[in-house]
Amino acid sequence: MLNFLDDYPIHQTPEPIAHPATTDRNVYDRFFFDGFSDDGEWFFGIAMGLYPHRGILDCAFSLVRKGGLQRAFFASRRAPTERTDMSVGPFRLIVEEPMRRTRVVLDDNESGLGCDLLFSTRTGAIEEARQVLWNGPRKVMDCTRFDQFGRWSGTIRSPDGDITVDPAHSYGVKDRSWGVRKIGEPDTGGAPPQKQGGAFFLWAPLFWGDEISQAIIYDGIDGSPLIRDGMTAPFHRDEPQGPEAEDGQMTRLATARHRITYRPGTRLATSAEIDLVGHDESVRSVSFDPILRFHMKGIGYTHPEWGHGMWKGELAIGHEAFDPATIDLLQPSHFHTQQVCRVSDGSREGIGVLEQIAMGPYEPAGFTGYVDGAK
Repeated sequence: MLNFLDDYPIHQTPEPIAHPATTDRNVYDRFFFDGFSDDGEWFFGIAMGLYPHRGILDCAFSLVRKGGLQRAFFASRRAPTERTDMSVGPFRLIVEEPMRRTRVVLDDNESGLGCDLLFSTRTGAIEEARQVLWNGPRKVMDCTRFDQFGRWSGTIRSPDGDITVDPAHSYGVKDRSWGVRKIGEPDTGGAPPQKQGGAFFLWAPLFWGDEISQAIIYDGIDGSPLIRDGMTAPFHRDEPQGPEAEDGQMTRLATARHRITYRPGTRLATSAEIDLVGHDESVRSVSFDPILRFHMKGIGYTHPEWGHGMWKGELAIGHEAFDPATIDLLQPSHFHTQQVCRVSDGSREGIGVLEQIAMGPYEPAGFTGYVDGAK
């Protein structure tokens, strides 16, 4: 099965490019973007995922404003043979220039949401450490991921009023990943797990004027570090002009550490500190003050109906709206959040995002069950 990409010298196996190198049903290839204003008044998330062995291409766009509803658009279709076709109903994702500019268009639809947005990078591509997680003898995640920090321009349409996105007052991150991870409907069959599972994840992409920093943390349920990664890089005024995707200006750190204060009775951070630790054992401690909350179920993460890689039919479109101030924060579909935060390292002020999910037991926070909250 050939497609247009087979005309490029990019093959990793003897197979055509449409054939993944693994037969794992959970192979995936995903785009994720976030975007927010520098005053913390609005935040949006975008996701698009291809699941070759499930035959599905799905996407979502979601917007929240301070003090208002979070609105979400979802769409899913049978995956096209042509991998450069990244459209699902009224949604289109166009890579205008690889590693530089990506356009996202959502035409008018029943959700009332729409957009014509351009993401322009201000950093080179930043490859994260390889992310591999095991459940006993089974590898449940094996991903390559890279990020680019940048700015947005364009327009967003919403039932609550339109937004003009000014690149001078907006930030965002593009996150590309591919590999294998749990998607779609829950696994069935076989022996049940012998131990209660869980997941703890933090991601903190931050903007510091002419610099960015990033921390990635995966922990086991006992708090043991599974993946710890941190880095810094220049944040340029304009798009990178070099011929390479990576500009060689990223500095990888030794590790990252975290301390979180939770809202009582929930798993939501009310404040946090993350230490960025250098190879010389220097420590840069960053404090987080959340100012706006976005629930990741708005773009499919942990969504009970519009979860990633779930078969919805040849073409399906949906939407929803909810009030973040009134939802039950102990519902598992509400655990996964991104919060816009003011940040400080004691000498500089910045802005960025704290993404978090704690699913199941997590000893450092005192979580002993699947849905209990902080004491």
